[in-house]
Amino acid sequence: MVLIFHVLGCMLGACRNHNVAGPADILADEILRDKFGVLKRFDNSSGSSGRGSSGSGERVDALDGEIRVAIRKFEDAIESHVSNQFLSQCRETHNGSHPLTILALDMKEVKHEIDSFNETIKKMEGECINELNNLSREEDDAVSSIIGYVGTKWNMVGFSDQFQEIRTWLLEYPTDPQRLVSALSLVGMTGIGKTTLAVQLFEDPLVSSYFDVRVFITVRQKCDLKEILQGILAQMNLEIDKMLDVGDLKRIMYQNLKGKKCLFVLDDVWNMQVWDVLRRCLVKNEFCPPQLEKVGKKIAENCDGLPLLIVTVAEFLSKADKTTEYWKKVAEKENSIFMDANDQMMSKVLFSSYKYLSQYSKACFMYMGVFPQNYEIPCSKLLKLWNAEGFLEPTPRGIVIDELVLKSLVVVHKKSWNMCYISPGFGINTCGLHSVFWNLCNREAEKNKFFHVVNRNQDTTTLVEGIEHHRRLCIRKGVLFAIKDVNKSISSNSNARSLLCFGPYQKYPVPICFEYLRLLRVFDALTIRMYEFPMEVLKLVQLRYLALTYDGKLPPSISKLRSLKYLIILRHLNIIKSCISSSYLPKEIWDMQELRHLHITGCNLPDPCGAGLRNLRTLLDVSPHCFTKELLARFYYLSSLRIRFDLAPNSCESFNLFDLNSHLRLSSLKCITMNPIPRSEVSVPPPPIRPGFYSNLSKLSLSGFGYPWEYMKLISPMPYLQVLKLRCYAFLGAKWETQDKGFPYLKVLVIEDSDLMQWTVGIKAFPCLELLTVKNCHKLEGIPRDFAESDRLSIELVDCSRSASACVKRMQEEQRNKGRDFLKVSVTSSWDT
Repeated sequence: MVLIFHVLGCMLGACRNHNVAGPADILADEILRDKFGVLKRFDNSSGSSGRGSSGSGERVDALDGEIRVAIRKFEDAIESHVSNQFLSQCRETHNGSHPLTILALDMKEVKHEIDSFNETIKKMEGECINELNNLSREEDDAVSSIIGYVGTKWNMVGFSDQFQEIRTWLLEYPTDPQRLVSALSLVGMTGIGKTTLAVQLFEDPLVSSYFDVRVFITVRQKCDLKEILQGILAQMNLEIDKMLDVGDLKRIMYQNLKGKKCLFVLDDVWNMQVWDVLRRCLVKNEFCPPQLEKVGKKIAENCDGLPLLIVTVAEFLSKADKTTEYWKKVAEKENSIFMDANDQMMSKVLFSSYKYLSQYSKACFMYMGVFPQNYEIPCSKLLKLWNAEGFLEPTPRGIVIDELVLKSLVVVHKKSWNMCYISPGFGINTCGLHSVFWNLCNREAEKNKFFHVVNRNQDTTTLVEGIEHHRRLCIRKGVLFAIKDVNKSISSNSNARSLLCFGPYQKYPVPICFEYLRLLRVFDALTIRMYEFPMEVLKLVQLRYLALTYDGKLPPSISKLRSLKYLIILRHLNIIKSCISSSYLPKEIWDMQELRHLHITGCNLPDPCGAGLRNLRTLLDVSPHCFTKELLARFYYLSSLRIRFDLAPNSCESFNLFDLNSHLRLSSLKCITMNPIPRSEVSVPPPPIRPGFYSNLSKLSLSGFGYPWEYMKLISPMPYLQVLKLRCYAFLGAKWETQDKGFPYLKVLVIEDSDLMQWTVGIKAFPCLELLTVKNCHKLEGIPRDFAESDRLSIELVDCSRSASACVKRMQEEQRNKGRDFLKVSVTSSWDT
């Protein structure tokens, strides 16, 4: 039955997609190739003798035709039933019944045809396979020898120029050891004299005296590597045991050809794989048994591209058993090879880099080991955790990352234009540790009781000691079972200050016992869905960092966490019906005076009633409708604000960001519309520019508002704006005219998903622009030519119109023609990959 369903699907697809060839013919090819592999096997076995050169070949052709006839009959029967059923349903529709939306074939009605077709195909399959086996045996018998050249040695007529050219190339073949193998191909249609030319060159006295070893092999379409290697060794007058496998033959060939000048002629080559195998045999310095090659590659991959680790592991392997079983254990890290190699590297090289760090930098560096291996760590999260742990109190927040990066202890994954981190204007979004440094951190952390990794099914004694004597507990996988183990083993002697949960998202309830974790400062459980708010958390009065995934309302008693600096509550179901209907935070939130970072997805802020949060620096993903002049006045030192607009389907809600008369001294503002409503271009005059409108902004990101480009007049004069990101139709309209002297200090401009067509730039606009990124702007006709005069600009175009791509390339070429090569251009498109 499985075959029949496949046949039916192929047939219907063929009927839709092919107009010239009959569906049954196409279906026959599908079945012959997919079900039996007949055509492929026949093509491979036919050799150079041609199809139908024997009785078996003729019978295969006949079977091919019989199969096609059977398929056509089956196709006719199925289509007849389909047509009858369709007509029957049409009649029922005309008689007043409801029409069917899906036409389903009743398999009971066609059971006879299916059974008959299956039986016919099965019978033909067996016969066809037998005939193919006979044909293969005939072909094997027809190939008497592949050693040497075949046929009569003809006198060559013509090709004298080619003969001289190739002979000169052979005789002047360089002896430079860096060029061990070189190849020349003679290609052309059958019968033009390629083999004759090759034989004349092979037998030429000058050529034969120049090379130490000469081998002539006729390969043909059906070739066997072992037979080819045996032929090569036979022409070298070496007596070889016929029972040797391919690996032994390769080794013998390499040993006997090493250091010699060799000429190989491969005649009648149909597949370059033969040449690739021979080339690899000739260029090896040291032979690796074939059974170890695959597992050896996996071992090398586990070295994460670090040459020193590769050499160290290889040193250990050279002294160990060279068996497949042993190497597999190394590849799967089931023995101590990688651990020993890492320890040796640490003691000789790596530990010195760690040893000379300052004390606070050592703690920060070691803390990065709590994350899973190869984890891409957001720098913003890392800085918050460091601060909550108390590592950054004596130092500026960016100095530590700066030191670790400069000393090559930390790998930078993603860079970002952000003034908060390393250098002015250029910073880091995400970073991480190379595997060898991650191992160093974990080893030192365990030794110094800095953190303990809770593994599933861990030895009870080790687990109890880890929980009782380590300051931090981290779970990287198997959260549910690991938490249960923690709950069983924890005691009143626990000194744990942090519990961090990573790994795959856990959507099932995870019971956590906080009775003996009263000293926690950090509880990060974003990977665990909380169905109810964990009220026991409210007893953790030392808590400074709390991160949960929870859809409900926060309890008013959240204010008991008076030491809390970082509160992050994300939603499991990231869908909100409307901004207006969003839930409110409890009014007690205004009592949490230590809060520096508040991230509450889609919630409204309550009336402050005169209270304020003097230490709050970052407010993320709050609803916009709670913002009033009185409320904004309560945020005395807020520097980063992200507003989230959740619009219900068919909503008529609107929010004008430019009506928000803010007295905030924000440095970063991001406004996102989660469910943007498509709108047509609106020609509305912009509101009047208010004094001090976001005058301190250095970074502005807008998404999904659909403002007219005319509103840009409010943004372009901002005196400190350095980064501007416009995504998901933040502005609508075909034309944008940037005013003169606009964006005086802007360094980064991102335009993504826009219907913009024409963009003109005023005089002296964008004088400091360093990066322009344009993505998914399919209507954009070009980039303003004024940018061609910049001596610092990089332009990135991703999936934009071809005219825009051609425009930036012309700009770069014109700059080069003027002797200037400052403009950097990157153009990528998904349809070209």
